[in-house]
Amino acid sequence: MDQSVDESVSADRRDARAHDTVEAAVRAQLAKALGGVRGMIEAAVPTIGFTGTYLVAKDVKTAVIAGVAAAVVLLAVRVAQRSNPQFVLNSLVGIAIAAFFALRSGKAEDAFLPGIIYNAVYSAGMLASIAVRWPLVGFIIGSVTGDPTAWRSDPGVVRLCSRLTWLLMAPCLLRVVVQYPIWLMSGDQSGPLGIAKIAMGWPLQVAALALMVALLARGNTPLAARPEAEDA
Repeated sequence: MDQSVDESVSADRRDARAHDTVEAAVRAQLAKALGGVRGMIEAAVPTIGFTGTYLVAKDVKTAVIAGVAAAVVLLAVRVAQRSNPQFVLNSLVGIAIAAFFALRSGKAEDAFLPGIIYNAVYSAGMLASIAVRWPLVGFIIGSVTGDPTAWRSDPGVVRLCSRLTWLLMAPCLLRVVVQYPIWLMSGDQSGPLGIAKIAMGWPLQVAALALMVALLARGNTPLAARPEAEDA
């Protein structure tokens, strides 16, 4: 076994030992996935730059440049600090796709269409995972224990993961329900869409996370790691 594989296995073992309950494992993995406060702010800044610039300049190209420039500055800061640039890169890819849509049509509101589509697809995927009793959050547990499907053997864990997946899906579904009708309206809707996207970005995500934490705080479900994780 090469060194990289050894390090990966060791990391899995450390994670399994660090969390002895399902609730603790899910809390830790959700915090990692969302990137904390900084990660959520980095996701919002390019949108703020795009929307604010367009409302002032009324020019799609200028607004796109402002949004992309904001993401590039955030990336440069991450690189200079030698910290994980994952969330900035995600933001940069997002604003690049939004820019493509807006520049192609010449309509600023079309910059928000990819986000609406993404949230709709994500909501549908999570809803399907709940319907077939393979809730998406369950795979967070699997990533800690090292066995991606063992959690399904415990009905209590499946129910918990279904509730958590509903809460994780709620912000995405609400964004679609609110933003898509605005996008369909006639006239330039970039201002209302920008406000809605910012207001329903990290504030809504934090609210959903708070509800998830409250749900997790009430439980104490033992986390059964795979046997290999207990080896020396």
